[in-house]
Amino acid sequence: MDNHISHYLRIAAGLGSPGRLLEPLPASIDALAEVLCCTPRNVKFILRRLEEEQLILWQPGRGRGHYSAITFLRSVEDVLEEQLQGLLDKGKVKQGIDLIGLQEVQGPLKERLLAVLNKQMGYHSEAETTTGLDILRITSNRHVLELDSSSVYTAFEAFLLGQIYSTLVTYEASSGSFLPALAHMWEVNEASTSYIFYLRKGVRFHHGRVMTSRDVKYTLQRLKDLDSPAIWHFRDVAGIELLGDHRIRFDLSRPNRFFLHALSSIYMSVLPYDLEFNPLTPSGTGPYRVSRLSGEVLELAAFDDYYGIRPLLDRVEIWSLPDQWASVRQYQLPEAGENRPSSTLCTNNSIDYPALGCRYLLTNLRKKGLQHNRHFRQAMSLLYHPLALMKELGGNRITPAASFLPWLSRQTDWSEPGMDQIKELLKLGGYNGEDIILAHTNKKDERDEAEWLQRRGALAGVTFKVLNYKDFQLDEITGRADFVFSEEVLEDDWQWGMINYFVNRSNHLHGLLPDSQLAEIEQKLSSFTELEDDSRGRLLQQTESLLRDNAWVLYGCHLNKRAQHNQSLFGLHTGSFGFLDISRLWIKSSFPEEHIRPG
Repeated sequence: MDNHISHYLRIAAGLGSPGRLLEPLPASIDALAEVLCCTPRNVKFILRRLEEEQLILWQPGRGRGHYSAITFLRSVEDVLEEQLQGLLDKGKVKQGIDLIGLQEVQGPLKERLLAVLNKQMGYHSEAETTTGLDILRITSNRHVLELDSSSVYTAFEAFLLGQIYSTLVTYEASSGSFLPALAHMWEVNEASTSYIFYLRKGVRFHHGRVMTSRDVKYTLQRLKDLDSPAIWHFRDVAGIELLGDHRIRFDLSRPNRFFLHALSSIYMSVLPYDLEFNPLTPSGTGPYRVSRLSGEVLELAAFDDYYGIRPLLDRVEIWSLPDQWASVRQYQLPEAGENRPSSTLCTNNSIDYPALGCRYLLTNLRKKGLQHNRHFRQAMSLLYHPLALMKELGGNRITPAASFLPWLSRQTDWSEPGMDQIKELLKLGGYNGEDIILAHTNKKDERDEAEWLQRRGALAGVTFKVLNYKDFQLDEITGRADFVFSEEVLEDDWQWGMINYFVNRSNHLHGLLPDSQLAEIEQKLSSFTELEDDSRGRLLQQTESLLRDNAWVLYGCHLNKRAQHNQSLFGLHTGSFGFLDISRLWIKSSFPEEHIRPG
């Protein structure tokens, strides 16, 4: 930020002048020197510069009894917005984010400046420049620290990794079938204990080497060596045989009819065996390569040698905002239908879809407390009731949840409980006025629900205290919180999403349930991969019932997601988690500015 702007802000704050425009305010050189922490001589230079920039009018007092006066010609809000726009126009996004982070920028002003930043982000064409690049810039409240497919869990990270890496096969949700990717063909024996894959020839990694079967073997072996949180999915692999550079066989210890799902997951993103993994500059075979990863930005560049169709966007920049801004960047969404859109070309101004999954409260059974009493947990499930949530908070909460799967939730016969019923369960649960600790992240929706639950709890005589923590840093609150807000977004491959939730050791479920409950879940799922599709679905429902009936998981609402876009943006396809597939987007170069913003 320019020095004169910094001086202007300090003077305005020091004189308590925000909002007082075109009004002479008494001031003195000595007082301003104290505000600016400089000499009176430097104050005069600063005042002269501010007058040249037409920010103030300075009227020096002449003679005894005449006081000097300063008149502010422009508001702090207008000055900062102009400064921010100038930085963004020059591509100085980092400096713009730093400006929004100034101490003087709070409340409505922060929201206003974030709106300017958000408008500058998104899909836009720079065809008027000599490079003619099409660039996507977006912001995220989640810092991208590393890009390791062995430990990824969040939807946003999986989305990013899916642009950098490729897998042997991919799952097509619309048909419920698998499509060729790095493997152009595969064979499975009748017992589902042996899988042979035929690899494409000439597929190159981002660092230039051609991929072979040895890279595929290394990728799975690396998951085992690192004891990946997702290693459960590959526990049946008894051996891997290389049948040449472009053919590989997986031998399994028992029938596994779910193995293709595991091989299509982000965990089996193929990595080069001869390159030591660097989380800051990974090498994959996907449509984008990592050109820069720092604390502020992840920059992806189109990979010209991609084995598929080269992306039409040339560069993607994901800028990280400070965690504490998460409460400001919140979008209230209107109601939408309950059918997920097809992944065919979209030409309207927005895409709406209800995300698979929901927001929920998870019981922390690793901490001593009343939450170990089943009656108390049942009372909590009635306090945190989906119908009451929808009625009183609304927003993007579109349907009540009794499952992560919306079609199962719709089978529930819903009715809102009365306070007398809740109080009776609290009495049976032994509640006697103790503080119940709720933990939530910086997400505004979670904070709103925590505050709402405090108010609703007071009606039933329950005292809730709220604890804030950084997302996926459960160690901060495991010994303190009784219940933790969380949100689960499932892939379009919903069976994979559900089983991964139950067995992946990196999620909240495994962080807050004790080993005995986790062993019970794993035992229930022991035959999962041997079953046919319908039987797997029923087993997943039975396992989820274990969580619901014991009130280990208290379901909230299914959520609506929206992406708003300019009609000149083409190639819009929704992928897994509802993100737009950025490798297929393109922009008409005849328009000087085009953008898409998250709704």
